[in-house]
Amino acid sequence: MALLVQKFGGTSVGTTERIEAVAEKVCRFRKEGHEVVVVVSAMSGETNRLIGLANEIMEEPTPREMDVLVSTGEQVTIALLSMALQKRGCEARSYTGSQVRIVTDSTHTKARIKQIDEQRMREDLDAGRVVVVAGFQGIDESGNITTLGRGGSDTTAVALAAALKADECQIYTDVDGVYTTDPRVVDSARRLKQITFEEMIEMASLGSKVLQIRSVEFAGKYNVPLRVLSSFQEGEGTLITLEDENAMEQPVVSGIAFNRDEAKLTISGVPDTPGSALRILKPVSDANIEVDMIVQNVGEDNRTAFTFTVHRNDFKRAKEVLQRVADELGAREVGGDSKIAKVSIVGVGMRSHAGVATQMFEALSNEGINIQMISTSEIKISVVIDEKYLELAVRALHSAFGLDKLAVEEEAVKRS
Repeated sequence: MALLVQKFGGTSVGTTERIEAVAEKVCRFRKEGHEVVVVVSAMSGETNRLIGLANEIMEEPTPREMDVLVSTGEQVTIALLSMALQKRGCEARSYTGSQVRIVTDSTHTKARIKQIDEQRMREDLDAGRVVVVAGFQGIDESGNITTLGRGGSDTTAVALAAALKADECQIYTDVDGVYTTDPRVVDSARRLKQITFEEMIEMASLGSKVLQIRSVEFAGKYNVPLRVLSSFQEGEGTLITLEDENAMEQPVVSGIAFNRDEAKLTISGVPDTPGSALRILKPVSDANIEVDMIVQNVGEDNRTAFTFTVHRNDFKRAKEVLQRVADELGAREVGGDSKIAKVSIVGVGMRSHAGVATQMFEALSNEGINIQMISTSEIKISVVIDEKYLELAVRALHSAFGLDKLAVEEEAVKRS
């Protein structure tokens, strides 16, 4: 018997028929003797509907009231799923984030979990009940409802698994695992049987939409085995765990990640003096705008060009901030480009292989793709390119690092 935390996303509970199917799956695990905690998202499209209602009332609703509003979507789902379980003779009890005491900080719309009181859940599990918890939400120490940001149900599930010391946290979604890249871009993309927390964190941060990065960080920190599975088909999915030092040598690159939601800003003619980078980026940070890649070039006239990327949604606001900074610093001009994309190769095997960057740059050069910015870490290399070349770049890199070949070999093994 195992203690499992299972999370079902919005598409998995998008209709009452799908909620019934989830109930069937959960009941099957319960009848096999497992203890089960289920975390659910709002029904597909519900959060967007609620945000739309808010925008009809107010152009920029206050974050506190937005949290109160959007948190209701999950409350509907937990009640309906509990009813579906009870109908099948599977005793269940539903809880909102505040009822189960998921305590967060007070940063509305982007709250972080501080602690969880698992006593109620343990009592229900000991009594043979399935515990159904609303994902994405919590409560701060003042009693205000908070939310964890879009995709926060993944974080809720992993945090509950850590608090309960669950044997496995299973994330059910509309894909059957983590792939070498997006199959919609590369037909020969293959499902990975296993990937490390470190690789998955990079994939999530670089644009892979399978899991929210905070959920993987949580899982890695508390060593919670994390498995990505499909709600709509049977299979073993992808297991995300610590790196196994005794395992066979890792492939050089495990996956290709990409992000279309990028924008680039450049402030030119900045006096090259100590503290100039701080004076440029601090106002951007103070505006709660996250900066990703940074490049600084020093000219012969002791002036510098400073370039950085932000999320495309923050482009207009960041440019306004940067224009004020330019005026204060006496910089020449501020420019920007919202038609860029980031492509990245990820793999723990890169640690022990030289020439990976050269191989990446050669593959892009052969396709006539110009690199605008470069960022590296021990297990990843990211480049910024013109958005129109994104899919071509992903296919070229997937092939250059042998990921197409591995997919063909796996298919041959299946047929033999």
